[in-house]
Amino acid sequence: MSRVGRSPIIVPKGVEVSIAGAHITVKGPKGTLERDIPGEITVREEEGQLIVERPNDERQNRALHGLVRSLVNNMVVGVSEGFRKELEIVGVGYRATPKGDNVLDLALGFSHPVSVKAPAGITFEVATPTQIAVIGTDKEIVGQVAANIRAIRKPEPYKGKGVRYRGERVVRKAGKSGK
Repeated sequence: MSRVGRSPIIVPKGVEVSIAGAHITVKGPKGTLERDIPGEITVREEEGQLIVERPNDERQNRALHGLVRSLVNNMVVGVSEGFRKELEIVGVGYRATPKGDNVLDLALGFSHPVSVKAPAGITFEVATPTQIAVIGTDKEIVGQVAANIRAIRKPEPYKGKGVRYRGERVVRKAGKSGK
């Protein structure tokens, strides 16, 4: 049995879970998230906890058991606490500037600034011109938006310039060796 799938999900106070067949809706102080549960996996609520169960030990059900438990847990955590991905910008003249309604202008060494618009449910926080935080309730979307921003100018291995996750270690290469 899946070790991840076996453990129950504790529902904190202020979070409301409604299960209708294979559709689960989680409402909390930070927002609402919905998801369809794949396969024959079932989720039931019992004494302030959510329990994810599989009907049998078929390969597909074993594969989905832990996945569904993680997805539902991320929904509960997202609507109660939220998720945050932090990015750092490294390079001379590289910076981020907030523009209006969740639009971010990035100067990353191109001949033009790159504008990034936040999808619904995502906000940008710019603490300093070289630090960006992507904040939201859906872990998948937060991670995808952060990955899209990083993909605009990935950290290069010679000088380390570019956009990286906070704490990411960039392996540096030696440049050309002189005579």
